[in-house]
Amino acid sequence: MSGTGRLIVLEGLDGAGTTTQTKRLVAYLVAHGTPAHATREPSDGPIGRLIREMLTGGHGLPQGAIAQSTFGLLFAADRLDHAQREVEPALAEGIAVVSDRWYHSSLAYQGTGADRDWIVQLNARARRPDVTVFLEVRPEVAAARRVAAGRVQELFEDLRMQEEVAEGYRATNAELAALGERIETIDGELSPDEVFAAILGAIS
Repeated sequence: MSGTGRLIVLEGLDGAGTTTQTKRLVAYLVAHGTPAHATREPSDGPIGRLIREMLTGGHGLPQGAIAQSTFGLLFAADRLDHAQREVEPALAEGIAVVSDRWYHSSLAYQGTGADRDWIVQLNARARRPDVTVFLEVRPEVAAARRVAAGRVQELFEDLRMQEEVAEGYRATNAELAALGERIETIDGELSPDEVFAAILGAIS
């Protein structure tokens, strides 16, 4: 099969359900005759693996010792590598790619204050999704979900920072929508089945 597949991105705070819904959406698409591939950012490539280790305090570095600018560069590099190595080849084969996060996360997490224009420039070459679905969840609800799942807290996951990230997402989504990007916001606090039904409606 050849052609151009669709890039569908799921975004939201850590604990919003993007990972669960990404897997569910790919399974649904495949079951209904649409070739689909699930992926994520940070990616499973070499730069993405490094980022994941750094986020959990790997390499013997205290989490607070890593500069935000370092993460900004690494995430942008991983995104370009991810696209070239995995995403673009699949899209070229007519496969729908569903990504758990894309550049919206960088803009929401690192694109605050004076560094925002720099983060925007770092991600200027990233492919625009055909549709981005934002699962909106209150920071305290996302935090409760992470605790319930027994997750080890990562660098960006304390409640105060997640409140700032939630504001970053609102600003990012409004800015990108004004530039013509298709962003659909869904209430991520609904039941998983209700969220999934809303996602199907949003991408149709």
